[in-house]
Amino acid sequence: MATATTTTMRAIVQDGYGSVDVLRAGQLARPEPGANEVLVRVQAAGLDRGTWHLMTGTPYPIRLAFGLRRPRNPVPGRDVAGIVEAIGSAVTTHAIGDEVYGVAPGSFAQYAVGRADKLVRKPANLSFEEAAVVPISGLTALDALTVGRVSSGQHVLVIGASGGVGSFAVQLAKAFGAEVTGVASTAKLDLVRALGADHVIDYRREDFAKGPNRYDLIIDIAGNPTLSRLRRALTPRGTAVITGGEDGGGPTGGMNRQLRAVVLSLFIRQRLTTFVNKERGADLARLTELIEAGQVAPSLDRTYPMEQAPDAMRRLITGEARGKIAITGFTA
Repeated sequence: MATATTTTMRAIVQDGYGSVDVLRAGQLARPEPGANEVLVRVQAAGLDRGTWHLMTGTPYPIRLAFGLRRPRNPVPGRDVAGIVEAIGSAVTTHAIGDEVYGVAPGSFAQYAVGRADKLVRKPANLSFEEAAVVPISGLTALDALTVGRVSSGQHVLVIGASGGVGSFAVQLAKAFGAEVTGVASTAKLDLVRALGADHVIDYRREDFAKGPNRYDLIIDIAGNPTLSRLRRALTPRGTAVITGGEDGGGPTGGMNRQLRAVVLSLFIRQRLTTFVNKERGADLARLTELIEAGQVAPSLDRTYPMEQAPDAMRRLITGEARGKIAITGFTA
């Protein structure tokens, strides 16, 4: 095992849960990898809704795993792309100097530690910034389509098609041979078309549930439609996979819709379901193959330097982003 010589690092830190105001630049001790872990010198970090959840500490049950009053890991971020700086004693899949991407908690820092099985070789045709925005959103989209049992020839509706997960869901569904309709706002319909969607729906002008089309599979990322609207848009034995639901208060943080969907699905022919993202390295390697084959590409909205991480988070939560956001500047 080899280790880096520096003992401290620059990082974005949050001392408690709350709004973007809890984020600040700080200096921390550099982490060290365990036996099955890899230390990554961060070149770029991706921003996703999961990071927002961990910043706000909602829904509240997540605090049982990440810290009741403040996060146990004070550095936000999970998506990472960078260079292997050190490896644990049991790691055989990575070597120092490898360019990797994947999941490493605390990625908004100069260095982050991730499990070796959640980091894979960075796609050769992507920059670090592009690679950093793939893991969480790309894996979530892949899981959603897998849970939805997507197959060639199906009619698939992606609600929230211009966002982080949605931009990957559209491309993956097309790669798997589906006919894809994407739902987005007026200003983002061009992006959804560019992603490869066969049809687009402007949700401000048209209700997907009132149109004549019925879908074999709906991937609902926006978190807004009622279950009755989803059911109206499905074929009699269609499937709706819900992976949105950030809006709403209470102990479940807006996740009650998913819970009701699972219960309702027990009594109807249609299948309403949700899932927890597995974050498997094998799935990320599958995404790498699709990316290098030109079938999937990250939609990078813009990058922000580390010190502007709060501004990046504001752009995410206001819905302005077209695709994904990356954080850079950790090595400066």
